[in-house]
Amino acid sequence: MTPIRELLNRIRWDRGFANADFRIGYYDRLQDRICWVPLRQVFQEPGDHFSVQIVDDAGESHMVPLHRIKAVYRNGERIWKREH
Repeated sequence: MTPIRELLNRIRWDRGFANADFRIGYYDRLQDRICWVPLRQVFQEPGDHFSVQIVDDAGESHMVPLHRIKAVYRNGERIWKREH
């Protein structure tokens, strides 16, 4: 399985692949459920190899460790899933 960091880098740098609608599902510990956000609400700080910043629908930013990202969908099709 491709590590999530590599997939996020491919989306960032491969214009042909990135020309799509991406959604990311991450585990939210406070809500105890998987939350779904469009990729445009996910930001990765340069040099940070362990987490991303996700801006929720209320405009609040949350640090989410990469290991809590559970699935990625591209144009409605699952392209990546964390097994655990």
